[in-house]
Amino acid sequence: MNFGEKLFELRKAKNLSQEEVAEKLNVTRQTVSKWETNQSTPDFDKIVPLCELFEIGTEELLTGKKPEKMDGEPQRKEEKVLTKQEIRAKSAEVVSTSILIYILAVAGFILGVAFLELDPIIVTAAFLGVIGLATAKLVRHYMSIPKFEKTKEEIKQVEIMKQINGIVGAICTVIYFLVSFTTMAWHITWIIFIIDGLICQTVKLFFMLKEEKTDEN
Repeated sequence: MNFGEKLFELRKAKNLSQEEVAEKLNVTRQTVSKWETNQSTPDFDKIVPLCELFEIGTEELLTGKKPEKMDGEPQRKEEKVLTKQEIRAKSAEVVSTSILIYILAVAGFILGVAFLELDPIIVTAAFLGVIGLATAKLVRHYMSIPKFEKTKEEIKQVEIMKQINGIVGAICTVIYFLVSFTTMAWHITWIIFIIDGLICQTVKLFFMLKEEKTDEN
């Protein structure tokens, strides 16, 4: 079985049209048609997205053969390639958990300093430690997920999200200086920038959930 025939079978098994495959890979329908008729082959940067779309390994896609178990080699579970929708759902979970940690950290900081009158140094150290853990969780997640080519709609949403975050950042900066110069509480007002980050993560979560809902429909 040649590559085009294999690609055709995989597409039919997923009940996808050439237009749907083309949209997911950010190519034209004619390009997918040429792949299936062996008039051309996918560029290197399309191999992994194809494997992720059809949930198979690169060897099976390129040769049509599934990896065989070597003699004496223990049976291993086949690694599952996560789809874009699954990764997006995981990202939404990680971001929402981090947002909750940020909120609890900010609430704990305000409660400890303003109401319980605890040592500001100890409260700040604990606050930064919790914030650091939440941030490390976010960084680790986004460093471990593969990169996908964005569709035109996703690129548009990213631009909108950047504009919203820029506006929020500017507003928080103005509020920071106004509150700081008014109260002279510079040792506390820096928390406004943490709140800015919290709002930005919330905006990101909103767009993630919106994209996930769109995919489901």
